[in-house]
Amino acid sequence: MQTFQDVFHREFFQLRDKHVRALTWLLLSPSVLDERSPMWHRQIAHLSLPERSTLKRWLFELDAHPTPLHEMVNLHESLRLGHYAENLLAYFFQHEGILFGRSLQVNDRASHTIGEFDFLLYGHSGLIHLELATKFYLFQLPGHTMHRPSVFDYLGPGLNDSLGAKMQKILGKQLTLSLHPAAQKAVPQGVAAAKALVKGWLFYRATEREVNLVEGIAHGHCMGFWWTLDELKKLAIPNAMVLERLDWLAPAQCDPTDVLKKDLLIEMLERHFHIDQRPVLVAIMRHSGDVMQEFCRGFVVPSEWPMKAAQVERQEPNA
Repeated sequence: MQTFQDVFHREFFQLRDKHVRALTWLLLSPSVLDERSPMWHRQIAHLSLPERSTLKRWLFELDAHPTPLHEMVNLHESLRLGHYAENLLAYFFQHEGILFGRSLQVNDRASHTIGEFDFLLYGHSGLIHLELATKFYLFQLPGHTMHRPSVFDYLGPGLNDSLGAKMQKILGKQLTLSLHPAAQKAVPQGVAAAKALVKGWLFYRATEREVNLVEGIAHGHCMGFWWTLDELKKLAIPNAMVLERLDWLAPAQCDPTDVLKKDLLIEMLERHFHIDQRPVLVAIMRHSGDVMQEFCRGFVVPSEWPMKAAQVERQEPNA
């Protein structure tokens, strides 16, 4: 089975700048969600991109001279992954000449924040409000058996949110911001449409890929695995690397000196879980010419995580 990593590396192995690679992933990776599913009310966006050869030429030129992109990326001193992705995408929108505004806060008369537009873009019929979500969720069914898999079974690594809850917030609150009187005052031109661009990776146990049963999930989304540390110890892992949060977007590519052998990886993870229960994202790497490339990825979770995940209270999809 051909993975997204295979396709990405074959086409973009020559890109060496990690920020250009992350931008390339944002532009060309598949959506997590099926935009045709009625549960999303036609509010899932897909990017309108230049012709493929034109886009690739621009990306390779940017890789050769990435300083302007680096300046955009460094707009925030303390960078969260969401801000990082927004800065990358803002660079592309500016290049395309379609960026009307970004991170535009809407306040009431008492200066309390009502909401914020991630992006306002010029469109054919007026301004488009685009919300960007870059998300990473692990699929885990609840402990009881009488349960139909849903988007609420995709749980955040910290078990404090789910894909279903996130989409309820985006559709029910964030994408309705332009209807608020304060927003209409802040953007007198009005907003013609509001949509969400949802990119990310979804992670499954190797034995329970239920993705085809879940309404609203795109079949071709970026996939990974999740394992407990004990399960990881049983896998034949040639080389690996721990992915820092800002490196979660594009498939990893690095110098051979940057990877870990399995015994060192296990030792690092054991030290981590001794003091911290947060899951760790790991890329499994293999040689390709003079570099190492990711061929699969997965979250490694502490031993108690599966039981806690199974006990997380689920919300009904139509609730």
